[in-house]
Amino acid sequence: MDILRFITAGSVDDGKSTLIGRLLYDSKSILADQLVAIEKQSKNKASGEIDLAILTDGLRAEREQGITIDVAYKYFSTPKRKFISIDAPGHIQYTRNMVTGASNADLAIILIDARNGVVEQTRRHSVIASLLGIQHIVVAINKMDLVDFSEERYQQIVNEYKNIQQQLGLKGVVFIPISALGGDNVVEKSTNMNWYKGETLLSLLETIQVDTDINLTDLRFPVQYVIRPQTEDLHDYRGYAGKLSSGIVKKGDEVLVTPSGISSTIKAIELGGKEVDEAFAPQSIVIRLTDDVDISRGDMIVKADSQPKLTQDIEVVLCWMDAKSLEVGSKYILQHNTRQVRCVVKEIAYKLNVNTLEKEHGSSTVQLNEVCKVVLKAASPLTVDLYSDLRSNGSAILIDETSYVTVGACIISG
Repeated sequence: MDILRFITAGSVDDGKSTLIGRLLYDSKSILADQLVAIEKQSKNKASGEIDLAILTDGLRAEREQGITIDVAYKYFSTPKRKFISIDAPGHIQYTRNMVTGASNADLAIILIDARNGVVEQTRRHSVIASLLGIQHIVVAINKMDLVDFSEERYQQIVNEYKNIQQQLGLKGVVFIPISALGGDNVVEKSTNMNWYKGETLLSLLETIQVDTDINLTDLRFPVQYVIRPQTEDLHDYRGYAGKLSSGIVKKGDEVLVTPSGISSTIKAIELGGKEVDEAFAPQSIVIRLTDDVDISRGDMIVKADSQPKLTQDIEVVLCWMDAKSLEVGSKYILQHNTRQVRCVVKEIAYKLNVNTLEKEHGSSTVQLNEVCKVVLKAASPLTVDLYSDLRSNGSAILIDETSYVTVGACIISG
């Protein structure tokens, strides 16, 4: 049974946590003791209804304020598929948390309050989903019960969002009118919106195909660890452990090691402690080569006929995630797969206005939660692909040299 990772995003009070709670509740994915616990915590609600948002708003501050602050992960399954739901914050100051969650998502559910329509955070989250290359977007127009389940209002918002879709080049966007509070079109079809002929949200999540999103053509194997037991039985053993980020590798394949450019041949492939003839992404394996090559953590094994770009000058679209501003000349550590190198910011090409989607040139600094394009100069060459060509090898993060915390999420664009 495959796994679908999806993120819910939207503005404050659009009902993201309630929607996940409704999915869990109506699909009977809540244990009996969990149900008793949320019923007790819902006693103070004037309406007497169960507060489904409690299932995902785990922080005390979240429950007190009625908002999502941290990224919440929930695991559930139906007879058709397993799911990992990622509930992202709606406040602007927690946009960086949304980026963190969305980086691992196969699908994004963007919620829109039917009363308010498209707002700034709708555009912001759509931009982030576009930049991160999320192939499947579901626009869930929530709180339809508060607009009398109006088809006209639903269509107005659909038309409004299609302008964003066109500007960002989003493909495969699906629109669903829902009421997370009442459960309309979440798990069961709504009797209040007979004019809607499409699938329910859960039905769509169960059937949408995402396995084709994995690139099995271009071999990218970042070396994570070099295994050298140096025992009597395994005196000459040298294995390179890691996770195939893309592609297929077979015994006997001719490969290159980057950044050194040394060529060799696959001698053996080990998966789960046993030798196999081939392996494919995203399996974790050990590779052994016919030659004794100087390879260390951070090097990458690729095929000669599909080589990535080897460069020190890297253009990235960046979501800035630190309270301290980014400036030209600032120095950071760039983490790309298993490789870390020092880098410096050479240029801020532009900042992206998430409201108008215009490129604003001439900026000298970038502030928290802003999206921009910058040019980085790495201290040593990196083996990279364009994010649009190969998502698994086209992303990186910036790390502060002193505090060693992540300050920026990078999408390689040139």
